[in-house]
Amino acid sequence: MTKEMRRLTIVMLFMFLSLFVATSWIQVVEADNLAQADRNTRSLLDSYEIQRGSIIADGIPIASSTPSDDEYQYQREYPDSAMWSSVTGYFNPALQSATGIEAALNGDLSGTGASAFLAEIERIVSGQPQRGFSVELSLDAEAQRAAYEGLGDLQGAAVAIEPSTGRILAMVASPGFDANTLAVHSASQAQSAYDELDAQRPNPLLNRSINEVNPPGSTFKVLVAAAAYATGEWTPESTLPNPARYTLPGSNSQVANAWRGTCGSGDTVTIAEALRLSCNIPMAELAVELGDDTIREMAEKFGFNQEFETPLPVTASSYPRALDDAQTALTGFGQGKVTSTALQVAMISAGLANDGLVMKPRLVDAVIGNDLSTVREYANEEFGRATEADVADDVTAAMVASVANGAAQGARIDGIDVAGKTGTAENGDAPHTLWFTGFAPANDPQIAVAVVVENGGGLGKAGSGDTLAAPIAKRIIEAVLNG
Repeated sequence: MTKEMRRLTIVMLFMFLSLFVATSWIQVVEADNLAQADRNTRSLLDSYEIQRGSIIADGIPIASSTPSDDEYQYQREYPDSAMWSSVTGYFNPALQSATGIEAALNGDLSGTGASAFLAEIERIVSGQPQRGFSVELSLDAEAQRAAYEGLGDLQGAAVAIEPSTGRILAMVASPGFDANTLAVHSASQAQSAYDELDAQRPNPLLNRSINEVNPPGSTFKVLVAAAAYATGEWTPESTLPNPARYTLPGSNSQVANAWRGTCGSGDTVTIAEALRLSCNIPMAELAVELGDDTIREMAEKFGFNQEFETPLPVTASSYPRALDDAQTALTGFGQGKVTSTALQVAMISAGLANDGLVMKPRLVDAVIGNDLSTVREYANEEFGRATEADVADDVTAAMVASVANGAAQGARIDGIDVAGKTGTAENGDAPHTLWFTGFAPANDPQIAVAVVVENGGGLGKAGSGDTLAAPIAKRIIEAVLNG
């Protein structure tokens, strides 16, 4: 073979391999992305012929499709929508828009994703109409209802997690919305409904449980205590000075405990007692002793400063870098520049409940085929170890004491040891943000929960986490334990 022929052969072989790789990439790797692309009108038109799969929670369809007599062929329906809308979102073919699980798992629900390829082949062979796959959520219907009814007209959110698996048992944002108004096939009517909701304040389209951050207040004290114990230099019985006023380092600003007095009667107070009574000053002192790096490292082990999906995208909670001592002191009791979503606060309690091992929160158990077979199952996944079990046990003991006879008695349940922590976060001149987080039973945790009530619960600065948030959490815990 001549030199020219060899060169030509090599060039042709290279071109063939390039074409093969490019074609394979498009047909295999990028197939699902291309199928779901907004400008792929062929997939969009094909999807109208497919009955969209249901979204199921605890065996109950919370989103389903029924035949319609227009060009879209099927109408999306949402029973009890306000209770589920923060999770389901909405789907509208006329607007070509979707949110929530409807968007996150659109390929499965619409039957146009890569997983539906074999189902489409079966449809062609059998001549039967194709249906989208159904999505089975991890939500517990009774826990979801308890969270929804507990929040009522309050602005805020509630999240419950199964500590050992990370399965989300409840996720409610308040106010919610009726997804049926956004699913109508009149584009103008749907757009008008969307604009009306989007103009409201607070915005009901915002999932406040995973996309709204607030100062976590005293709920953050359990993380600071865990950071201290994990160093090996501090124990629950370690003591700190106990003044009635504390001047922030390097400043003239002072902070106080909520009741403006000392944390108990002694000149010093233990960390365990400071947690039980929810004292600000000792925890501020402890935070300065630890330093912002130590606290931030622990916070990040629980999930702070990280974005992740449930599969709904979660806004990152924040513990900033390079805080000075004054700012670090404020984070000791969840003020200053530290911010958190309700899901993140629930992850702290869930990790402590699970002996220091944080599981990745997830909303979906499985994708179900038309023949009720499991197309895809979602496994439990470790987020990471935040603390050792003995550290988690020491923090838990103080949280149990806080509910039994401390600052969090609004979450007490007869016959059950509840581990809990309240929070009443200040927002300058604005109303307080009210919190409760905890888990139960303390010796065999089945549920971890976080409740946040924003805008002071309508009480300005008069409300507290114990009076408003803790009773809601109690309802959610009872719904799971009695279910």
